Amino acid sequence: MGGGSMGIHICACVVLLLVAMASSSLMVTSHAASTDWSTALLIKVDQSGNGDFKKIQDAIDAVPSNNVDNVFIWIKPGTYREKVVVPADKPFITLSGSKASTTIITGSDRGNIFESPTLSVLATDFVARYLTIQNTFGAGDKAVALRVSADRAAFYVCRIVSYQDTLLDDTGRHYYNNCYIEGATDFICGNAASLFERCHLHSQSEGTGAITAQRRESPSENTGYTFLGCKITGVGTCVLGRPWGPYSRVVFTKTFMSSSVLPQGWDDWGRPSTHGTAYYGEYKNYGPGANSSGRVKWSRNLTDEEAKPFLTKDMIGGRAWLRPAPTYFRRPSWIISNKGDGNK
Repeated sequence: MGGGSMGIHICACVVLLLVAMASSSLMVTSHAASTDWSTALLIKVDQSGNGDFKKIQDAIDAVPSNNVDNVFIWIKPGTYREKVVVPADKPFITLSGSKASTTIITGSDRGNIFESPTLSVLATDFVARYLTIQNTFGAGDKAVALRVSADRAAFYVCRIVSYQDTLLDDTGRHYYNNCYIEGATDFICGNAASLFERCHLHSQSEGTGAITAQRRESPSENTGYTFLGCKITGVGTCVLGRPWGPYSRVVFTKTFMSSSVLPQGWDDWGRPSTHGTAYYGEYKNYGPGANSSGRVKWSRNLTDEEAKPFLTKDMIGGRAWLRPAPTYFRRPSWIISNKGDGNK
């Protein structure tokens, strides 16, 4: 296919995806991506064979080691049954569908939290958009859907679904925007510094399952989970969190809490020694589950001044690393040369 018709084809493929991301018109450009985040190298994954690769992992494997370009891997609708790893030597990758409900990465592994994830992100400066990431194993063992073990990772309009330890939010600074996260037991866990903004948390617990199990180990660690403008629903009852680490830090602000949140709010995991070290805060939450009169005595209602650090992206240094979706695309020469192998 010639260069001109290729450019037209790329634009036609991505216009529906990016109409909600940017107001500027789309075009293919030959300018280098480098630090110009408006431009990206485009790779297409399509199970039908009409893309560069049929598998997501094959597309990631094709990205050169020590990558410095903004790489946009566009995943056509479908159910991709594969374990996907973004290795540490491949930063600046975006995985994007066009709609989370139709672009699904699924697995059913269980056991070790670092080996069971359907998607493992080990590279910095990663972005995911419009994807469902799920582990279908169900109850009875640890079964991670998404593991994030790298700095500067962002997720937009994704569905992250499992039962136990759904999201291993392990290390680094992370941002989750308009995501749906579902599970029953410790379904957001780890020791990252993360901001969850306008996310929907849905508990499958029918008893006292915890939404969070944050693992901050010492007061010197600048880690913790903040939920800003979120929504909590559930099929039964749950608590907001319990301390995986003795200095566990979780704050819920301006969040709707349904009656699924138990009056006690928090659980100490049978470790009363954490009452003086864990930092569990709430600020201007609302809904039947937000009534603080029955909360455990060692949680806290934050004042305006105490809540201020948790109300912006500054807590994760987001202004320095969160990047907009690209609006210009070009074809990487290394994908064109490898296309035959990728479609086998």
